[in-house]
Amino acid sequence: MSVTVNDKQADEQKLIADLKNPDTRRAAYTRLVTAYQEQLYWQIRKLVINHDDTADVLQNTLLKVWQNLDSFRGDSKLATWMYTIAHNEALNFLTKMQAERELTLDDPEGYMQNQIEGDKYFDGDETQKRLLQAIATLPAKQRQVFNMRYYDEMPYEDISSILGTSVGALKASYHFAVEKITAYFKRFED
Repeated sequence: MSVTVNDKQADEQKLIADLKNPDTRRAAYTRLVTAYQEQLYWQIRKLVINHDDTADVLQNTLLKVWQNLDSFRGDSKLATWMYTIAHNEALNFLTKMQAERELTLDDPEGYMQNQIEGDKYFDGDETQKRLLQAIATLPAKQRQVFNMRYYDEMPYEDISSILGTSVGALKASYHFAVEKITAYFKRFED
């Protein structure tokens, strides 16, 4: 038995109603966290890289979701709204880390490369590690677009809602990201 789009929309509307109701809010929030926690973790991890830092940012994200439930207007899907919060929390964390570690804006990928190399939770092969390293060399915007499109297979329209950028600009960013990643891999062919 397959779940239809209408079933998913009805489930989301029920969840939203339960989140707005003070009597059912806690239980609904628990369902929300159970449903989206892993997706949010990986969304954050692709930007932050380090597992422990990702866990911290995820906690901040879930706290902000809880604190802002009443402000959710339903203009977008619940997942898109939470991805936006997670995305902003990850960027805030990275900005704070740059300031604390006095990283230059010219070499934030150096920090990210070190995080990839030293990640004790990484269990991929050398090709996967190189892909992560290639992604880390991308400018922040291209990295974000590439991760959302490639890993999450997110439609450009949803990415547009999260990042506040036009679909055309996102397609261009993704195209340039793919070209740069391809060029990165070509360096190792010789």
